[in-house]
Amino acid sequence: MADLITLCFDFGNTRKKMAMFQGKELKEAIVLPDDSAATIQPLIDRYRPARSILSSVIDHDPRVEELLAAHTKFHKLSHLTKVSFTTPVGKPQTIGADRLALSAAAVLYYPSKNNLVIGLGSCVTYNFINKYHEFIGGAISPGLEMRIKSMNQYTARLPLVKPDSNVPLMGYDTETNILSGVVLGMAKEIDGFIAAYREKYGNFNVLLTGGDIVYLASLIKNKIFADPDLIFKGLYAISEVNNP
Repeated sequence: MADLITLCFDFGNTRKKMAMFQGKELKEAIVLPDDSAATIQPLIDRYRPARSILSSVIDHDPRVEELLAAHTKFHKLSHLTKVSFTTPVGKPQTIGADRLALSAAAVLYYPSKNNLVIGLGSCVTYNFINKYHEFIGGAISPGLEMRIKSMNQYTARLPLVKPDSNVPLMGYDTETNILSGVVLGMAKEIDGFIAAYREKYGNFNVLLTGGDIVYLASLIKNKIFADPDLIFKGLYAISEVNNP
């Protein structure tokens, strides 16, 4: 019997993505042009999935859920989802679906460790899951693109620059000054959060993921485990529990 196909969808504010798992192995990950049913139908036709799971932090096309439910065993990630950790925080129903998926991945791969999972998306999310498998909170700050765009939109003359990982400490023109402030500023912020958490909790793993990992991973001084597909691995693990 061939391994079952599972499609994992992650609809973020900036990117809509999909990963295809054959059995437990991630075979392919792609960025989608949009969240429409017209985009999802060809994926169903191509892969013939048995299961699907959706993590969404946007008001996506509702027909997508209907389509996936009609053709697969479908699960939408929410605060009602069965997960491998507890959420002893105020208003657990407000925890973003993406943060739940990242936490599930941390517990799956490092079950006996304290874990700080940092997601680099439209926003930077800091998610701390202790060795007792409790999500105990974190922080949210503006992401890379949000910082760059806000400097352009809220000023009269600052240009809109493109992100880059090759950033000088001291900028020599307007563009490199912005990149130094934004990119290096984010790296220093992340290192600062890691240091503050370490002072409070001692040793823990730092897992870094998200679309902007290519710009920031090499600039962070602390030891990290960088994995751009971490959210998909968490979604697959959640799908196995909720779509047996």
